[in-house]
Formats: sequence, C-alpha cells, structure tokens
Amino acid sequence: MRPRPLVVFDRLDLLEWQFCQRVSRLSLYRPWRMTLQAASRLGDWPVWVLLILAQPWLQPDGAWRVLQYTLIASVAIAIYRLVKTRLCRERPYITYRSGIQCNAPARDRYSFPSGHTMHAMMFSVLVAAHTPWLLPVVIPLSVLIAISRVGLGLHYTSDVIAGAAMGYGFALLSLYLMG
Repeated sequence: MRPRPLVVFDRLDLLEWQFCQRVSRLSLYRPWRMTLQAASRLGDWPVWVLLILAQPWLQPDGAWRVLQYTLIASVAIAIYRLVKTRLCRERPYITYRSGIQCNAPARDRYSFPSGHTMHAMMFSVLVAAHTPWLLPVVIPLSVLIAISRVGLGLHYTSDVIAGAAMGYGFALLSLYLMG
C-alpha cells in the first residue's frame, strides 16, 4: 500500500496548481525549456561537486572547506530524503496529469521538499560567507534552478520554498558549527 500524503498537501495542491500550470506552460517555448532543463541538470549535482572540489584553489583554508561542504551536503541529503519519503507529496505532473506537463526526468514520484533548491540555497549561503566574489555566478544559477523545478512541472512553489528554507538552515548550521 502506498503511503498517504498529509491532508495539508491536498489543500496546498489545490491552491498552487493553477500557478504551477501557468509557469509550466512557459516551458512550451523551446529556448526557455532548454534553459530550465540545463539549470535543473546542473543543480542535480555537477555544479555543487565542482564547487566543493574547487575550494583548495578558491581560498586559503580550502581543504577544510571541502570537508565542511561535503559533511553538510551529506547531512542535508540524509534529512531531505527522510522528510521526502515520510511526507509523500506527489509531483504536480502526477497529480494534475492533464494540466501540468513534466519536462524533465524525475528521480522519484515525490516532490516535497525540493532538493535542488535546498542545495542551491545552501551553497549560495556558504559561498556568500567564504567566497563572496562568486555570488554573481552562484545567485543567478541558484534562482534559475529554483524556477526550473516549478517550470518543468516537477515541484509546487511551496516545495521550492521549503527546500530553500531547509538549505538556508543547513548552511547556517554549518557556519555555526564549522565557521
């Protein structure tokens, strides 16, 4: 038997589906869809792994930052997966098959919270603290990653907001514990 999502998600789905449908319709325009798909693929892991591995060349205490970023990313992934598999909110394109099109592959059927957005926010805050000169690249990419999750039909807006809040919290925890 499939787990039942929280009732609050049923209500949120109804509130958000029209907005998600409008945003996802923009993906009918091929250049925009391709931009969102590229951002989504980068947000899967490549850009963040490159950021972690580049730390020794980006700052004097870079070797320590590799450890810090790897540890907080691992903790974030573990907690994110626990939350996602317990709350079981289905993705918008599953719930609203006729109204929202999926324009990118999904790893699973659940959408809450957005892991892509969580990592984008987490690494944006860490970059702001340690290598702020990278922000002109990281901030626009992170915003585009968050937009892509709704635009590709993979997440509701509240999924993205929750993922951003989690990422912010993980980054602050990391900065508090490890500087």
